[in-house]
Amino acid sequence: MTFEFSREAKQGMARAGVFHTSHGPIQTPVFAPVGTQATVKAVEQRELVELGASLILANTYHLHLRPGDDLIRDFGGLHGFMAWDGPILTDSGGFQVFSLGGLNKIDEEGVTFRDHLDGSLHRFTPEISIQIQHNLGADVIMAFDECPKPDDRAIVRGAVDRTHAWLTRCVEEHHRSGDLNRQALFGIVQGGIFPEMRAESAEFVCSMDLPGYAIGGLAVGESKPDMYAMIEHTTPLMPEDKPRYLMGVGSPEDLVHGVARGIDIFDCVLPTRVARNGAALTRQGRINMRNLQYATDSEPIEPGCTCYTCTHFSRAYVRHLVKVSEILGHQLLSMHNLHMLLNLMRELRAAILSGTFVEVAGAFLENYQTVRPEDQSTVFPIESV
Repeated sequence: MTFEFSREAKQGMARAGVFHTSHGPIQTPVFAPVGTQATVKAVEQRELVELGASLILANTYHLHLRPGDDLIRDFGGLHGFMAWDGPILTDSGGFQVFSLGGLNKIDEEGVTFRDHLDGSLHRFTPEISIQIQHNLGADVIMAFDECPKPDDRAIVRGAVDRTHAWLTRCVEEHHRSGDLNRQALFGIVQGGIFPEMRAESAEFVCSMDLPGYAIGGLAVGESKPDMYAMIEHTTPLMPEDKPRYLMGVGSPEDLVHGVARGIDIFDCVLPTRVARNGAALTRQGRINMRNLQYATDSEPIEPGCTCYTCTHFSRAYVRHLVKVSEILGHQLLSMHNLHMLLNLMRELRAAILSGTFVEVAGAFLENYQTVRPEDQSTVFPIESV
């Protein structure tokens, strides 16, 4: 198999490793910028390379609808279509299908849903999701799962059962029609905020002996303490010699807490989404660049930051761009926010390798102010894991 994961160091539950893919190695822990429509919004591929992004994510649901996965296949898959030479991960489309709410109908075979753009009827099954991802050609593809509300026991129970049944079908379809040396299929552990269902799901999913495994269904409405507890409960049940991917999580404090609990791969739209709303991520917390206090401020967004934005432009200039809705404002904030997260992950990796992770992570969390103070969980201090 092309897809080998080697662990280089460990401190507590935190791990530093390397995951080898058909488009190159990924040093972990790693944050993957999200390119939903085969582009990371407001950031060029050249800039992603300069930022040091080693993995990006694209969206199966959206790319199936527009421009179509057959067209992307004919361009040589996503790598050829978007001119990206590094590793790519595609989700299964499951989260988007299920988040449509009243536009879908779930049965044991799959999901029928209406296009959120034109109302046309579509059908996703485990087999169809895998076939679409084969056409997209990503290095890591995800099993089709059901992502439920995390705190409704009955709904979570049904979702776990369907996720397991659909995983079996995804594995069968991938072995039937895929290239096992070119695309790694990851299974997804579900179970909401219920420890016994998380344990049951981890046992089933990890029994499939896949190249890697994900934890899904978190950061979808549960509290921070609940999320951290489920990660801490689940990761010890997953193989040590396979990468662990926490889906859809990307705030700075969550990255630190996730790494501390044994997560290797993260992705999230947050850094570019908040940038388009005028927010900057800094080591002191999130700041709103629309605020009047920055109107005449000659300092960079974050003093000491080495990103392109901070080494060239003032807060006053960035605020001006945001206030007049100039596209460059989105670009500069997106680059800064991605730099902040990617650099944080590199620092956490270096700290694990040097045996200083607890000190580095603890210092970051002590200095960082979350959007809501109650989210800065003291229930699970870094030292405990």
